[in-house]
Amino acid sequence: MLNKVADLLPARGLVAVDGVDGAGKTTFCDELAVVLRARGREVVRASVDDFHHPQAVRWQRGRTSPEGFFLDSYDYARFVDHLLTPFAAGKPFRRASHDLETDAYVDPPAEIAAPDALLLVDGIFLHRDELVRHWDFSVFLDVAFEVSAARMAVRDGSPPDPDDPRNRRYVEGQRLYLAACEPAARAGLVIDHDAHRPPNRYRT
Repeated sequence: MLNKVADLLPARGLVAVDGVDGAGKTTFCDELAVVLRARGREVVRASVDDFHHPQAVRWQRGRTSPEGFFLDSYDYARFVDHLLTPFAAGKPFRRASHDLETDAYVDPPAEIAAPDALLLVDGIFLHRDELVRHWDFSVFLDVAFEVSAARMAVRDGSPPDPDDPRNRRYVEGQRLYLAACEPAARAGLVIDHDAHRPPNRYRT
């Protein structure tokens, strides 16, 4: 299946892999990168998780606010200016602007990729209005919250029930995104990723 996805990707440019928390985006991208590199493609991996806003911004609407999770989690201006725009132009780019663990801004060394390189980005909310025009191709991993919450429970120790109050900020915030941006309609490829080994069904 990963080979089928690889066949659909452009010769160069920016590729997004979107999905809710626990959809399997990072693993999917890492495995897809292996397939692409085996074909001789140059792949640069990145994640929107390296472009968070500082905690003071992320929590300005309250630590449990779904609106805050959807609206305030990421610094899209830095994401675009430091990574997406320069990569697309063949100019030096940076793959991070913030360290979540230290809650500090970072300034990693600039990199430059080959003209035919693919930037393969994983993350939530990647089909927002601010970002969708930047992608040359995009994938949405479609996973039910009952499945993704169970995966997050194993990974992070969070409650496995998506309706648990402790999950409200994240689940409801992502439901706001799904309703506002309809990522499955905007994506070039939608993959049913409920199965633990990806993927079992897909549509273009």
